[in-house]
Amino acid sequence: MSAPHTDVEQVEAANTAFYEALEQGDFEGVSSFWLAPSDLGVDETYHDPADAGVVSCVHPGWPVLTGRGEVLRSYALIMANTDYIQFFLTDVHVSVTGDTALVNCTENILSGGPAPEAGGELGPLVGQLVVATNVFRRTPDGWKLWSHHASPVLAENGENEDDEEEDTPS
Repeated sequence: MSAPHTDVEQVEAANTAFYEALEQGDFEGVSSFWLAPSDLGVDETYHDPADAGVVSCVHPGWPVLTGRGEVLRSYALIMANTDYIQFFLTDVHVSVTGDTALVNCTENILSGGPAPEAGGELGPLVGQLVVATNVFRRTPDGWKLWSHHASPVLAENGENEDDEEEDTPS
């Protein structure tokens, strides 16, 4: 077993590489970061892959997706419908216990859709703030995603703060 600080560094590197593959639209790269039955030593010929080490994913506003096929299909759809995406990860915290690792982070996402007209420039860029939890499992080939859960962060507006200050006695 590797030293705890090495595990944390390896998990953080795997987490970063996953987001980089997503930014590049590299479906094979994204797929390689998700846990597969073979990573758990399960022979898919004799076991239903959906029953072995079930992976799960929740994208903001989506229902829970379970099973490697369903999760990877969701990433294929996202990549097919997003011409540009960039993740600026902040507040990254990694903790490792045995062969399981938990990464909590804030995804500061900048994305752009297809051009409004054929041959036109990229559609308008949109920013989004999302908090994510990524669960990794140690495999013989490195750390693999077991679960991803992302939730949008509601933007605060300054109006409520001013109103509260006025109502608060001095």
